[in-house]
Amino acid sequence: MQRVCFLLKVREDRLDEYRERHAAVWPEMLQALSDTGWHNYSLFLREDGLLVGYLETEDFAAAQAGMEATDVNARWQAEMAPFFESLDGARPDEAMKPLTEVFHLA
Repeated sequence: MQRVCFLLKVREDRLDEYRERHAAVWPEMLQALSDTGWHNYSLFLREDGLLVGYLETEDFAAAQAGMEATDVNARWQAEMAPFFESLDGARPDEAMKPLTEVFHLA
């Protein structure tokens, strides 16, 4: 199982709404994530907007490609993009750059 961690930056003026959106993720989005191999997926948000994402998957590239092929992901990414800083025209899911794991205690 591959463990993936990534960082993004949520705009400080949108933190409350970002939290609200993730308290009510669309059921079809949750199903698509599960169906495409996203497991144990968590998001952690710091008060300054630093977002830390973590997931486990057999193949991150395949999991991303699976989501890319869904209509629900396109709609979700379009709605979420305005919440983030420094995407440089990318969708939030395209801006997920995995961090290098340097230690793991099993």
